[in-house]
Amino acid sequence: MNRNMKIFLFCLSVFLIIAGCIDLKQPKNKIQYYTLEYSSPSITDLKSLPVTLKIERFSVAPAYNTNRIIYGGKSFTRNEYFYYKWRSNPADLVTYFLSRDIRESGLFKAVLPQGSGFPFSYMLEGSVDEFFQLDAIESWNAVLSLTITLMAANEPDVSKSVLFQKSYSVKKACKHKNPQGLAQAMSLAMGEISKKVIRDIHSVLKNR
Repeated sequence: MNRNMKIFLFCLSVFLIIAGCIDLKQPKNKIQYYTLEYSSPSITDLKSLPVTLKIERFSVAPAYNTNRIIYGGKSFTRNEYFYYKWRSNPADLVTYFLSRDIRESGLFKAVLPQGSGFPFSYMLEGSVDEFFQLDAIESWNAVLSLTITLMAANEPDVSKSVLFQKSYSVKKACKHKNPQGLAQAMSLAMGEISKKVIRDIHSVLKNR
């Protein structure tokens, strides 16, 4: 091995060691997780009903079937953050918080989760149609859209089993243009829709 080759290999080794040390000292970007956080809506003007609800896990539109935070500002485009994520899939977040709010309302005898073996009177299914950050020049907005379907559990006539179907959509401005601001705005949107859903379900079932 000639002298020039030895010098080259030595320099290469030193470079690799230095590069490795630099890489170890530089912190990698850490993934940050966000979730919804709000108090269950207070509904005091309605009477409790002797019915048991079972809530199935919601489905979610393909564009939002991920725990990465989705954002977009132009038509036909949706992008995602790499280092900012929801703690769970939007379908799981919406199903959990809606179930919690319906249960905490105290307006129904019981609220059962998917997979429960207990008998129930009615079943609620739904879909998360939109769950994203809408970017605009003046502000960011949290956009949440849901569709729910309420069905009777023991109705032999399929045409009569669907009691109610409705879509809800809310847009809330983010106080701050960052993921935490989005999480806060999305929480407000979820709380608002949840209250409307509870009232609508109660309105349908109170006369049955």
